[in-house]
Amino acid sequence: MISSKSNPKIKYLRRLARRRQREKEDHFLLEGVRLIEEALLSGWPVKMLVYTPPPGERAGALLELAGKRGAQLMPVDEGLFRELADTRTPQGVLAVVQRPGYTPEGLLAGDASLLLLVDGVQDPGNLGTMIRSASAAGAGGVFLLPGTVDLYNPKTIRATMGSLFHLPVLGVREGEELVARLKAAGFLLVAGVPAGGAPLPAVDMTGPTVLAVGNEARGISPWLLQYADIQATIPMPGRAESLNVAMAASIMLYEVVRQRMACSGGGSSLE
Repeated sequence: MISSKSNPKIKYLRRLARRRQREKEDHFLLEGVRLIEEALLSGWPVKMLVYTPPPGERAGALLELAGKRGAQLMPVDEGLFRELADTRTPQGVLAVVQRPGYTPEGLLAGDASLLLLVDGVQDPGNLGTMIRSASAAGAGGVFLLPGTVDLYNPKTIRATMGSLFHLPVLGVREGEELVARLKAAGFLLVAGVPAGGAPLPAVDMTGPTVLAVGNEARGISPWLLQYADIQATIPMPGRAESLNVAMAASIMLYEVVRQRMACSGGGSSLE
């Protein structure tokens, strides 16, 4: 059992708490029984499983599964584990997971007809919620433009509630290049704006559609608004001035679901 903070593997785990190191190593940390189960059952490559012995029944089953999948099992002292954990009440299991090799080309080569484009959202809880909603709505993927919070921030991962492992989510470095590809592929780019846009229910989104949402304070970047085919606003007959960006994205996604279910007579195929 490892109990020393100076152990090279412990130092490596500490480094993975930083975004720059996660991007350099192409790995990230995943904490908690349920999320690690989701990753393993979804086929994500879990490289290492760190745990505090003795594991409980569910954690023990997780260790067995991870071992069968080739993960290195590493017991650590409980006090040291608490220092590594991001949560206040850790469950005693922490995994090192390899990031998936998604590419825009691979995603667009599929048959996805609903995508979400996230431009500069800063709150990890908002991003995680949007990913969860996109998965629930049957979207084919989520693109993160530069300036968006790190997908592998522990708070973002927890907010996805496991949806991260069922939906391609990828960051891109060149936003304009991506948007040009989407439009060339026949996607309608619908930009959500807080006011002044076409009423969302009046926008026909039964064809291939990419929904764009922006930063909590500034909204969508001006350059992206220029590329948009339509700027759409969620009708708000009440007295609220605006909606949380994650809530707004969820409403937009489910307006697409509503329209497509109406067209298909009750069924819906969004991917």
